[in-house]
Amino acid sequence: MFEDLQWVKYATIPIIAGVIGYVTNWIAVRMTFLPLEFVGIPPYLGWQGIIPLKARKMASISVESVLSKIGSLREIAEQMDPERIAEHIVATIDPMVPAMVDDYARQSGFADLWATMPEALRDAVYTRVRRKLPTRVHSLTADVADKIDDLLDLRLMVVDQLAADKELLNRIFLEAGEQEFKFIVRSGLWFGFLLGLFQMGLQLLWDAWWLLPVAGIVIGYVTNWLALKIIFEPLEPRRIGPVVVQGLFLKRQKEVAAVFCRLVTREILTLRNFVDRLLNGPRSDRTHAMIRRHLAPLVDEAVGLARPMVKMAMGTSEYAKGVERMGVHAVELSDLAFGDPVFNAERAVAVEHEMRARMEELTPMEFQYMLRPAFQEDETKLIVAGAILGGLAGMAQSIFVFGGIG
Repeated sequence: MFEDLQWVKYATIPIIAGVIGYVTNWIAVRMTFLPLEFVGIPPYLGWQGIIPLKARKMASISVESVLSKIGSLREIAEQMDPERIAEHIVATIDPMVPAMVDDYARQSGFADLWATMPEALRDAVYTRVRRKLPTRVHSLTADVADKIDDLLDLRLMVVDQLAADKELLNRIFLEAGEQEFKFIVRSGLWFGFLLGLFQMGLQLLWDAWWLLPVAGIVIGYVTNWLALKIIFEPLEPRRIGPVVVQGLFLKRQKEVAAVFCRLVTREILTLRNFVDRLLNGPRSDRTHAMIRRHLAPLVDEAVGLARPMVKMAMGTSEYAKGVERMGVHAVELSDLAFGDPVFNAERAVAVEHEMRARMEELTPMEFQYMLRPAFQEDETKLIVAGAILGGLAGMAQSIFVFGGIG
């Protein structure tokens, strides 16, 4: 019965099945992340990576499922050390005090008075401001840390940033799940080859033209499905005979925690980003008011005993506006103080250490949501896409290797 069989053709079945499994899984991973923007004819004829397409939802899940469990906003602020931040602000602003006071004088309507003032008196004003500055700045940073939840919405901050930077959102999933994504692709080859051996046996016994396309659908579907199961299940370590099994991703909790926390503290929860959000975000008016309240009195303290004379020269209304302008200028200088990458990196390390320790303590149920949303959102769509691609590859194999339909 088998004497006239063309063994070479049949030997290609498991090999091609392995290739189908590998390629369909590789495409599934690519379709998860790319392209960043929709390519095709909207709204349905085309594709956008699942994660970029649902960037806000993905970011929101990450915040609520992971970040919220490894550090509150107040705790992050405390780990950044408000005292150290205050020292940095003072060190940054102190050399600028003379220029800041001169600029205030020029814009506040008593430029002539300031220009004719003896140099020794102007130096005394600079000295007074420098002496008072540390106390004011330390009280400001302590107040910001104490009221941080009123000044900044952590969830909205992270979601806004990741929704705007889809490439960064992709990186979080890709770097945290690097080993798992490689496993998905490689497992397609081995699962496909094993299924292909079974497929070859069927083809030998039942030489039907449609068997290869159907088998391609099954291989494309099953290889994706199996890979996802092995990555995330079982959640808890389970002993099967002498072997303890657990989802591949869940076994790497400590390793993933290190990668994730390093990336998050250097790209998202940075001092630079916090300051930018405080000064320019939806609640920035509260931050500006707080800065003015703490730093604007430097004007009164700098003017000292000459305050009545200055008020008389400027007028009470103009003097009040001058105090306001000093507060605004202080806001600008506060922003400038956080452009130092070395200082930002130093604060990131402080936050990373604590976040990493907490992430390592998450339960497997909590930890899985670090990566699970990348698949869970459109898992069925990806598996079906793999099945369709497998079916097309099987059809091509039936036509070009086994002589077509009939």
